Amino acid sequence: MKVIARLVFVLSVLALSSQAGAQTANQQKKYSKAEILRGTLTPERTWWDVQRYEIAFKPDFNDKSLAGSNEIAYKVIKANDGKIQMQIDLQNPLVIDSVIYNGKRKIAFAKKESVWYLTVPAQKVGETNKVNIFYHGKVHQAIRAPWDGGFIFGLDSLARPWMTVACQGLGASIWFPNKDHQSDEPDKGASLTMTVPDSLVAVGNGRLVYKKPGTDGTTTYKYNVNSAINNYCIIPYIGKYVNFNEVYKGEKGPLDVNYWVLDYNLSKAKTYFPDQVHKMFKAFEHWFGPYPFYEDGYQLIDASHTGMEHQSAVSYGNNYKFGYRGRDASGYGWGMKFDFIIIHESGHEWFGNNITTNDLADMWVHEGFTNYSETLFVDYHFGEQAGNEYNYGIRKGIRNDKPIITDYNVNAQGSGDMYPKGGNMLHSIRHGLNNDVLFRNILRGLNKKFYHKTVTSAQVEAYISEMAKFNYVKVFDQYLRTTQIPTFNFLVENGKLTYRYSNSVDGFNMPLTLKDGATVIKLLPTTAAKTLVLKPGEEKLFTVDAIEKTFYVKAVNSK
Repeated sequence: MKVIARLVFVLSVLALSSQAGAQTANQQKKYSKAEILRGTLTPERTWWDVQRYEIAFKPDFNDKSLAGSNEIAYKVIKANDGKIQMQIDLQNPLVIDSVIYNGKRKIAFAKKESVWYLTVPAQKVGETNKVNIFYHGKVHQAIRAPWDGGFIFGLDSLARPWMTVACQGLGASIWFPNKDHQSDEPDKGASLTMTVPDSLVAVGNGRLVYKKPGTDGTTTYKYNVNSAINNYCIIPYIGKYVNFNEVYKGEKGPLDVNYWVLDYNLSKAKTYFPDQVHKMFKAFEHWFGPYPFYEDGYQLIDASHTGMEHQSAVSYGNNYKFGYRGRDASGYGWGMKFDFIIIHESGHEWFGNNITTNDLADMWVHEGFTNYSETLFVDYHFGEQAGNEYNYGIRKGIRNDKPIITDYNVNAQGSGDMYPKGGNMLHSIRHGLNNDVLFRNILRGLNKKFYHKTVTSAQVEAYISEMAKFNYVKVFDQYLRTTQIPTFNFLVENGKLTYRYSNSVDGFNMPLTLKDGATVIKLLPTTAAKTLVLKPGEEKLFTVDAIEKTFYVKAVNSK
């Protein structure tokens, strides 16, 4: 068969497979009324904007219950004539006891379906008011934290009480009343006041305001955060904690760093924690810009579960071992060069805590970028090849079971592929750019432009395209909104390259840059076939192995 005829045949077959392959669509499932109320910005939510939370509570370890209050300061952003109620989220089995308006009078409230409605007086745009909500009751407990979520009444290895919360996805309303929607963070921060047995120590986000002994065998601790904070990151830690601290000289200046560990972990933590935290800051401040919460400091805290990204109070439960509980996700050995939990959960300070998505459906912005922070950490400390191998190695965790972005307004998350697939997508974009100065500026620019803000995936996607001066719309559609792995079809014969994408959305156009030493070639493939006359030495760049290990595509040599 002649070369031209052969190419026509190959490309026509590929065209048919491409047309049959990829479409962007999210499959609607049936959602419960509770999921809709949690995920929708209802009229009862949108007339007021949270300014600050003042949370106070007392846990009862034996009874597995809580009693507390949350004074919510809010700003009126849409006039309310008194006919629209205020929606408050507080999940079963907790109940509201009373509500005080502006510190003066009680107001009526009632539970309907899965939420609570407060009857508030008429209010004008621009007013700032407060409601103080008192509550109590048994609390939903986590069984397999942090995956299922809830309050954790645990025991340390010496059988002493150890309490905390893990509630991402499930929602902070599992343990205190609030507007439980990611789009509305308390702009002026939050305080957390904890009254606990005086044999225990309580730690919260941000900085300690005071410690006050009680007369009933309890001690009260108050912590304060000045920065905006997402609800699921406001977390208490209560146990037999001891503290050591340091001042880290970061990009923005002196940063207060506190380590809170169970007393029997103190000796090993004193060398282990600072080593990993310093390496984390060096890599992430290089790539992402200054740590976003200098005003509140950074804390790393022993927890009874594997770990979570609680803002300025990162929880740690990786048993003081490198890897993820002693395992390497990459298979190349690079995952055993660092403590996965310290690096990953701290990466969320930039993506997830500094930049927070409005809707749970866009959680890839949290998890995809933070997954990629692991690759960037490896790259920074061990070199580009190490980063490439780590990123390629974690690809085996991608299932392509459903799209990463799912339905909006129903408190739903998409596929767990948001972690490794999101990270591999970003790695592919980076290597297609072949300009780490620009790529780094994009990452730092995201953290500057959206500093302490909530965003949509669309905003993040648009910013990357704008900064890169390339339209990545179809690239994001491919990886975030379909389950197909795009195929890069190529044929090298007689010094000529013929190439195109298939099994992809129409118009998929991710740039590819292939290099070997000084030999570099940049391609702009699309779903339409293209040809290129190669220069001497460029043929060696086109191997399935080289392409697939750098870019998340299936490479097919059409010979």
